[in-house]
Amino acid sequence: MEVKIGVTHAPRELVVETDLDAAGVEEHVRAALVEGGVLSLTDTKGRHVVVPGNKVAYVEVSVSTVGKVGFKS
Repeated sequence: MEVKIGVTHAPRELVVETDLDAAGVEEHVRAALVEGGVLSLTDTKGRHVVVPGNKVAYVEVSVSTVGKVGFKS
């Protein structure tokens, strides 16, 4: 899944490619917002992204699309 995280007072969004499904991402986001903790996600390469829950402006979850190489006919 591709997860885009908007952070308040930041000009760019964070983009994370994760192995979690949409329900798993939503669970992490809800926990961070309700408990006032941090949103912590691990991407497909093992890197961790940590955002304070009170700084999350929005989260967009979508199926990642891999670019195709070659010509279309």
